[in-house]
Amino acid sequence: MDDIAATARLWSLRVNKVVEITCVVLLVLLVLDVWLGVLVRYVIPLPLTFTEELARYLMIWMALLAVSSGIAYREHIGVEFVFSRLPPRARRVLAVAFDLIAFVFFFLLFWFGLSFAQKGFSRLTMIYAIPKGYPFAGVPLAAFLACVQLALVGIHDIFTRRPPESTGEALAGGVE
Repeated sequence: MDDIAATARLWSLRVNKVVEITCVVLLVLLVLDVWLGVLVRYVIPLPLTFTEELARYLMIWMALLAVSSGIAYREHIGVEFVFSRLPPRARRVLAVAFDLIAFVFFFLLFWFGLSFAQKGFSRLTMIYAIPKGYPFAGVPLAAFLACVQLALVGIHDIFTRRPPESTGEALAGGVE
């Protein structure tokens, strides 16, 4: 049983590593874009108008993708005051229930986000004149990654020998 929990934790780490690297790349692009926007507005008079729109979309994608990383580290919302005072079996049941409720939420967000992104392809962005479906695709992608992390965290919660001590107990810190 611990092998299943350790495997789920290992895959959670792997998925999280890809998401974290992606978020760092998006952050670097965001910082460079904002610097470029400041330069072309106040220092070098160039007619570059795309920097604000690009910054907006980079920030949204980065924030949405970071949700799955928060789930991997168990940094999502939990009722710690009650959770930590429960017996081990009740903590395990409650942790799995939290995982299931969050999974249902993110699955619905993924499902409806697909049609949201699809409808976005019929509208164009103001400056780029590209379909808004590309920026909107961050919603279902982030929700899908959150579902993957919640499934892995839930498998770990079910099969680990030791129930979680707290709702914020980090899973991504290493493999048991």
